[in-house]
Amino acid sequence: MYHCVKQNLKKIMLELLTKQRIYFQTGATRNYEARKHALQSLRAAIAHNETAISQALAHDLRKSPTETYMSEIGLILGEIDYALKHLRNWMRPKKCRTPLANFPARQRILYEPFGIVLILVPWNYPFLLALSPLIGALAAGNCCIVKPSEFAPSSATTLTQIVHEAFDEKLVDVLNGDADLAKALLEEKFDYIFYTGNSHVARYVMEKAAQNLTPLTLELGGKSPVIVTRSANIQLAARRIAFGKFLNCGQTCIAPDYILVEDSVHDTLVQCLCDVIKDMFGEKPLENPEYGKIINQRHFERRVALLIPEKIVYGGQTAPSSLQISPTLLDHVTPSDRIMQEEIFGPLLPILSTNNIEQAINFIQERPHPLALYIFTKDKKLAQRIFREISFGGGCINDVISHIASTNLPFGGIGASGFGAYHGHESFTTFCHKKSSSKARHMVRAHSSIPSLYKMEAKTASVFFVICN
Repeated sequence: MYHCVKQNLKKIMLELLTKQRIYFQTGATRNYEARKHALQSLRAAIAHNETAISQALAHDLRKSPTETYMSEIGLILGEIDYALKHLRNWMRPKKCRTPLANFPARQRILYEPFGIVLILVPWNYPFLLALSPLIGALAAGNCCIVKPSEFAPSSATTLTQIVHEAFDEKLVDVLNGDADLAKALLEEKFDYIFYTGNSHVARYVMEKAAQNLTPLTLELGGKSPVIVTRSANIQLAARRIAFGKFLNCGQTCIAPDYILVEDSVHDTLVQCLCDVIKDMFGEKPLENPEYGKIINQRHFERRVALLIPEKIVYGGQTAPSSLQISPTLLDHVTPSDRIMQEEIFGPLLPILSTNNIEQAINFIQERPHPLALYIFTKDKKLAQRIFREISFGGGCINDVISHIASTNLPFGGIGASGFGAYHGHESFTTFCHKKSSSKARHMVRAHSSIPSLYKMEAKTASVFFVICN
């Protein structure tokens, strides 16, 4: 029976790929009106299904309606509106200055859609991380197949409903299934792959993409540090760190993963963090109906295993029946502790003391490039130095995670935290092939000999060279 189901799914997958490739080859996705209509249809479907999205996220991750709108729906609608506002301009060929060697040609860059795009979606932000890249792919004129995570089933069902409401399957469709489906999809030839998830799976995705020479974007994660200096506004730092860390119960790829704090303000920061957590979630956060949960049993057990009882200074409570872990601070953590060996992806926040900023910089530089970095300081020169000397995907000064909300900033990693970027205009260019175009002008009579033509153009170039110099 299972074999028959897999065979049927493969048949559906191949039929869908064929339909989309035939449709793309008609050129129907390339004009401005078609792309505009696709984005408007997506926006209308999201607005129509806001309640369903909120209910799905409450079921899968126990997200509150406020958090759902702030971290998923609102960001998606903002991306669509931005794309609609700028789409016509993005699509225009970009004129380039013609160098003397090509004079008097006209040179341009043409933005051409890749074709059929595969978007592999994680479970932690199942709508944002599916629809945000989809917006860029549609704006660029591609057809798309979206594969949601099976770990967020309610969200996957609602996402399917939204896509079917907004699009014909030959333009966009959703295929639901487990890891076997993802593997089967990766065996096929796509024109572009967009993957968000962990580095272990990313290596497999990249290996399969290489077999077909398929370009791709990898949006991964890593251990994103927060540096708190002695000059920082400690109360502000504590509030913003707590918000960014415990959003979605810590299951955010750019959440602060650990704190490096200067010794002189260590105790003050710890006390402020304890007060802020209590203020945000109450005395008993596990009884707070707006506090989230870990996605499933396996992930819950992995995070519980990272707890170090003797180093817990706040929180540490767990509720296996509801897959919840309270917001937890661990102090005097060392680099050798297990919690510092892997991305946490949960509501556990290790705190490490540092003697000085040099030590903090060296600590981060000795480790794989993180997806994000945050620094709290009033010293502008120090902040500039941190951003200049340390490699990371993106970050904030005196804030956390807010950079992801900007349509003007590219979002993406470097090295172990991924490669490629999207958001705003970057989403459009990510899903486009930049095609070079050089159009020569006629400068000689049609019957001129080739040597005469070369001689004339060389002479012209020489004259311009003399004038320019």
